[in-house]
Amino acid sequence: MGFRRKLAEDGTPIESVDELPPWSRLIPLGLQHVLAMYAGAVAVPLVVGGALIAAGKLDPSDLGYLVTADLLVAGIATLIQTIGFPYFGIRMPLMQGCTFAAVSPMIVIGSDYGVAAIYGSVIASGVFMMLLAPVFAKLLRFFPPLVTGTVITIIGLSLMSVAAGWTSRGGEDGAAPVENVALAAGVLVAIVLIERFAPPVLARISILLGIVLGTIVAIPMGLAHWSTVGSADWVGVSTPFHFGFPIFEVSAIISMCIVALVIMTETTGDILAIGEIVDVKVDGRRLANGLRADGLSTVIGGVFNTFPYTAFAQNVGLVSITGVRSRFVATFAGAVLIILGLTPKMGAIVEGIPLPVLGGAGIALFGMVTASGIRTLTTVKINNRNILVIAISIGIAMIPVVSPAFYDAFPNWFKTIFHSGISAGAIVAILLNLLLNSPEQKAKAESEGEHGGFDANRENLQVEPKGESAVIPH
Repeated sequence: MGFRRKLAEDGTPIESVDELPPWSRLIPLGLQHVLAMYAGAVAVPLVVGGALIAAGKLDPSDLGYLVTADLLVAGIATLIQTIGFPYFGIRMPLMQGCTFAAVSPMIVIGSDYGVAAIYGSVIASGVFMMLLAPVFAKLLRFFPPLVTGTVITIIGLSLMSVAAGWTSRGGEDGAAPVENVALAAGVLVAIVLIERFAPPVLARISILLGIVLGTIVAIPMGLAHWSTVGSADWVGVSTPFHFGFPIFEVSAIISMCIVALVIMTETTGDILAIGEIVDVKVDGRRLANGLRADGLSTVIGGVFNTFPYTAFAQNVGLVSITGVRSRFVATFAGAVLIILGLTPKMGAIVEGIPLPVLGGAGIALFGMVTASGIRTLTTVKINNRNILVIAISIGIAMIPVVSPAFYDAFPNWFKTIFHSGISAGAIVAILLNLLLNSPEQKAKAESEGEHGGFDANRENLQVEPKGESAVIPH
């Protein structure tokens, strides 16, 4: 394997994507990647698991299992993406983790059809992603920044109800106890202060540090519970189909395949961004390999009791900040995730984190997702047609969030798709964009003198300049 050797402006050698750094650099850089993504990595199993526990579909003791299974498969997915093999893997420093895009649909599917139906739809969507990968570039026109930005905004807004539910847990009739609100607010303040005053290396993990500090404060308040840590095994392996053989419900599969299109769009943005950062040209073949790796990881996730996987944008930003190009740094981080996933005691520790602490961190984390969607929309030409696409899509997406029983009178297949604000919003955004931004409509607008802004239907996702966050957080 030939190594490319480049020089920075000061003459310092810069390693290539394929170069293995010495262990003295590899270990701390890899651990930094793990720390940067850990809070986001465990958030999805905590959100989905907590909702299914509340719905009576899971036992509280299953939450730690979901966390360790997620970490295990996240590590495997990262190895697939960074090491690669024929037709699979982008072979660049991409970290993989569960996507927030699938949270709401999975909660709806699990509540209506049971946990096994979640894994059936996850496996089917993974196969769908692998089959679609070679032709997905031709479908990017259905996901211009107008649609992608709107959907990402909807994801963040939809998850705010989860953060509120975490904070209010234990209160009567949904009212949050004062001590819970105070703890959540303290976590938020800690995150802001860390971002403002801490060194950059700590500021990049401000959410994780906020959770740790909040948990420490919660101990004397009696809100932290680790009664299961002592009995948890030090070593354990996630077994395939732990919650039963998957159920393949048609409406659930349709809903998850819609989410898969969003996941593939997000991953495409991350791949283009990381290619720009590490100075590697991303052609159609390499992009398809990366998307197929996402699909394969998602299938593995469904088999090993976890969820759809995608590239983690915060780690792409970390590569940009550190300037470390080697894919083997991410490979080492993936190995660390596998070790954590084989340690059930770690899952039991995470299970004991007080929900109000997660509620405070969730407000920041989900708010960042919303802000990312808004940032994407700022690249879009804001005219009456595009405002209408954004407004109606978000409005319809928010209906099941503000009124959970709104679609209860509809058939189950309809509820599965439209009770998820993300699925409903994505469908509406795609259809409205096709209707209002068709070539005929664009020609008519131009003839009427509509100028300025960016084309909402540009077919290629754009990458911001190096050194800036150019991707969509999950």
